[in-house]
Amino acid sequence: MDTAGTILPWAVDIAFALLLAAMALSVLRLARGPSLPDRVVALDLLTVLTVAFSALFAIAAEEPAFLDVAIALALVAFLATVAFARFAERRQTYREGGAPEEGEGGEDPR
Repeated sequence: MDTAGTILPWAVDIAFALLLAAMALSVLRLARGPSLPDRVVALDLLTVLTVAFSALFAIAAEEPAFLDVAIALALVAFLATVAFARFAERRQTYREGGAPEEGEGGEDPR
C-alpha cells in the first residue's frame, strides 16, 4: 500500500484551503490598514502566499513549469517590497520636515 499516494491529495487540498484563508485575511488587512506599513506588509504577505499557491499547484498538477512562475513572481515581489519600503521611508522623512539626503532630489514623494 502506497501511503504517500493516499495522503498527498488530502494534504494538497488542506494546504489549498489554508492558503486561501490566509489570502482572504491578508486582503482584509490590506483593505483596513490602518497605516501604510501595515498595507505594505499585507501586500508582501499576499505575494508570498501567491508564490506558495503556485508552488502547491505545481505539485497538484504535476507540472514543474509553475515552479518557474513561482520563482519569477518571488523575484518581482521582492523588488516591489523594496520599492514600497523606500517609498514609505521617503514619505515619512518628508512628513517629518526633514530635507532629502544627497542624491535623492527634492521632489514631493506623494
